[in-house]
Amino acid sequence: MNWLERLHEAVVKGQKKQIPDLALEAVNDGVSAVSLVNEAIIPAMNTVSELWRNGEYYIPEVMRSAVTMQAGMDALKPYLVTADHGKGVKVAVGTVKGDLHEIGKNLVAIMLEGVGFEVENMGANQEPERFLEAVQNGAKVIGLSSLLTTSMAEMKNVIALLEEKGVKDDVTIIVGGAPITNDFAMKIGADYYGQDAATAVEILNNLF
Repeated sequence: MNWLERLHEAVVKGQKKQIPDLALEAVNDGVSAVSLVNEAIIPAMNTVSELWRNGEYYIPEVMRSAVTMQAGMDALKPYLVTADHGKGVKVAVGTVKGDLHEIGKNLVAIMLEGVGFEVENMGANQEPERFLEAVQNGAKVIGLSSLLTTSMAEMKNVIALLEEKGVKDDVTIIVGGAPITNDFAMKIGADYYGQDAATAVEILNNLF
């Protein structure tokens, strides 16, 4: 059996119940856990992103694949004796102050983790200082989410604080959410606008 193809297929099809056993069988058959992650599980989430972008997958399918990916990763953790898998880039994502919405931001976090980023999901209603702390703790990318027009201005406050503290040039800032536009993103000093989770993944994949 081609284990790389089989695990890739399991993630894309959202076969959560099967993937732990498949992963362990592959390891027992001599395939390294690092190869399974780098050559099957992570590329599978890139495939899922493409399917979503093409309108073939919707949020339920993407979430099912993301959960399957995590189940596969959990099964392989004992065999990942090194940190050779993944991109080695830390991304901190959070919803800005005054906004409690998390579903879209959580989907971005899951998909980024699925393609190999180290993700700190900070939650919702986050003060600007919390994003500054994330940068000081090694985040190379900051993802800001807002689904309310009343909280959009908080994105600018976050970016202004990073600039004030002299760390803005050390980090890539990507923003997104229902009311956000590319013009708004550029106006407040963000580096990129992600109109949806798949776009955010594509942008960061191209950067790193």
